[in-house]
Amino acid sequence: MKKKAGIAVLVIAVVMTSCFTQEHIVGKGASGSDATSQRQWFILWGLVPLNSVDSKGMAAGATNYTIKTEESLIDGIIGIFTGIVTIAPRTVTVTK
Repeated sequence: MKKKAGIAVLVIAVVMTSCFTQEHIVGKGASGSDATSQRQWFILWGLVPLNSVDSKGMAAGATNYTIKTEESLIDGIIGIFTGIVTIAPRTVTVTK
């Protein structure tokens, strides 16, 4: 009985995780498909950043671009293993 409950909790935890996306448009937004991505890391369940991602620097002087911050499926899979030590990843993509 305990084994079935444990499996049920694990399945619910994996299925109920969610991905999110935030999109910011700078100027008129991206007009092409030239994209640059970097992973941003946080500790304490997303409260404290471990590294800094410079989206303006990733735009390389462009005045019209789109910034997309997301927790993708890959970030979620990484988070399953790093979440034990409270480390969570996010991906920042700048499209020009």
